[in-house]
Amino acid sequence: VLRTAVSLLGLYDPEAEDMSPEANLRKAIRLTAQTTTIITAFQRLRNGQQPVPPNPNLSHAANFLYMLRGSEPNDVEARCVDLILILHADHSLNASTFAGRVIASTLSDMHSAATGAIAGLKGPLHGGANQRVLEMLAEIGDVSRVEPYVKDLLAKKAKIMGFGHRVYKVEDPRAVHLREWARLLAERTGNSKWYDMSVEMERIVKEEKQISVNVDFYSATVQLCLGIPADLFTCNFAASRMAGWTAHVLEQYRSNRLIRPLADYVGPAERPYVLIAKR
Repeated sequence: VLRTAVSLLGLYDPEAEDMSPEANLRKAIRLTAQTTTIITAFQRLRNGQQPVPPNPNLSHAANFLYMLRGSEPNDVEARCVDLILILHADHSLNASTFAGRVIASTLSDMHSAATGAIAGLKGPLHGGANQRVLEMLAEIGDVSRVEPYVKDLLAKKAKIMGFGHRVYKVEDPRAVHLREWARLLAERTGNSKWYDMSVEMERIVKEEKQISVNVDFYSATVQLCLGIPADLFTCNFAASRMAGWTAHVLEQYRSNRLIRPLADYVGPAERPYVLIAKR
């Protein structure tokens, strides 16, 4: 839905084809604001509720929860969403950001680059991982079942979502902040079930495989404690990353060179051509 909506916005944006730096900056700001509005409106509409317009007196982070729930968040909740948005805003040339820059390098428009980036984020090995973390925790169900569940996955050599990173060989620094907020929100809500399972799983995996958690692991628990549905997790990742994507696109436009990697053919050599009539 979000990918399609952002693409559709490109048809209605009056500056869609204006590639001047000033117009592109305005489009980047609009897209960052529009993304959260799309997500929250979708959530309310599918539950039979009317969308809530943003409150100009609230911050970007506070408005997200306000438009989602219809009531103003408290300061702790707003600060937590702000933290999520900041931690997920940018992370060098990850798959979705690289996809966006490749599109921008063709001098395609801002909305096209953002749409391509969202498509890249959708994959479970990228932005979809935090939703799968929560699905895994829900399957476990209780802290007493964490150890046998993890050891069964390890025995099968199955991937455990929320652990390991292509860049970090040590603990993801973003996870440090999210772990602390997961603990704080668990205490405030009086529901520590998800946090307790997360801590126990982190302990066992680190003990057994010396693998640290990544940003997705505690992000799932934090968003759950804020009352955000699991199937919106990846969309919220996109809402955070939109600021980073558009910043990368603006940078690409400023000193553009077409991104066109070379490829080496490694298939069979000297294959004979067979006429169609003889195939």
